[in-house]
Amino acid sequence: MNTLLSIEIRNAVLLKMAELLKRDREALIEINKTDLEAYKGDDISMFDRLKVNDAKVDEMIKSVTHLASQEDPVGIERFSFKHENGMQIYNKTASFGTVMIIYESRPDVTVEAAGIAFKSGNKILLKGGKESLHSNLKIVALWHEALQTYGAATSWVEYLQFNRTETQAFLEKPTQKVDLIVPRGGERLIAFVKKHATCPVIISGRGNNFVYVHKEADLDVALNVIVNGKTAKISACNAVDKVLIDANLPDKDKFIETLIAKLKEFNVEILGDAKTSKFEEIKAFDSEDIWYEEFLDYKIVIGEIASNEDTIAKINKYSGGHSSSIITKNDTEAELFMANVDTAAVYHNASTRFTDGGQLGLGGELAISTDKLHQRGPIGLQHLVTNKWYVHGNGQIR
Repeated sequence: MNTLLSIEIRNAVLLKMAELLKRDREALIEINKTDLEAYKGDDISMFDRLKVNDAKVDEMIKSVTHLASQEDPVGIERFSFKHENGMQIYNKTASFGTVMIIYESRPDVTVEAAGIAFKSGNKILLKGGKESLHSNLKIVALWHEALQTYGAATSWVEYLQFNRTETQAFLEKPTQKVDLIVPRGGERLIAFVKKHATCPVIISGRGNNFVYVHKEADLDVALNVIVNGKTAKISACNAVDKVLIDANLPDKDKFIETLIAKLKEFNVEILGDAKTSKFEEIKAFDSEDIWYEEFLDYKIVIGEIASNEDTIAKINKYSGGHSSSIITKNDTEAELFMANVDTAAVYHNASTRFTDGGQLGLGGELAISTDKLHQRGPIGLQHLVTNKWYVHGNGQIR
């Protein structure tokens, strides 16, 4: 176990990393081209996540700089109690120890996840996908340079260049102590980690997010939220896949026609239920199982629903537990929806695309958890800690 570094050193390493990313910006973008050229798959969302350009490097720099400006999440007093026998008792936040993250295709995670883990006093084991290997190794080399600048061990950030068999073996019998594993990727990756891991796992789950257009919706807001949620970034877990439209919405058909036209501008494939598939541009789906699917593609399902209560039940049955939004001018209906929908983030008149550590004020995230223990939604700096009891006495016995 690495000895906790002072907050001054942790912050200095983060700021050095920002400097090095600026210095090697062009080199990193160039190395990333090797990964992009080697990628032979046809998954457009994977390609989008894999690409490093100027905007992505800017985000990486912003992420570590912001982390350096945040309060130390370790050693924060959460509770104190003076025992009747004179003992002074405190409960304080403490690092987990070693965190492993398994992720696909996103070199920016190699910056953001390592930064959050390091700032919160954790050693991080990075297991990236083979498709982003060259980009990831370059970023890890920069982490090591930043750590060495301040005399810190390079083992704080370790890259595991494992294939699937080696990863499985490590999960089942780790060659070093691992306190927490976060798989960040598709459902197959998550199932694989859950099956083989021998230590606690936080699931960074699927999206499959819903927008409900209530009968008292502002229709312009509804159009903007749906189109933004579906088309702004199809590779994001906070993208929209399902739209439920209140059967009693005034001018419902006209609204659906306008929505179809807006989605068609982005070549979105639109599927629908028995009610909505009467529209020429909406194709009837084959199976109700489609309500469970996360698309990560220019594809959406539009259905009709009888009420807010029915919507809540449908979302709770089919969604990935990530994000859901109600569009309505009726605050009471919004409160009912937000209190009863079982997703990590609930929205009223806003896009699900905001479920993101940076957008929710955390400055970035390790992952977005759809678990309820120990953190739900974006896992930020202040969530990558556990706690510890400090008891000070002078010989008390029980």
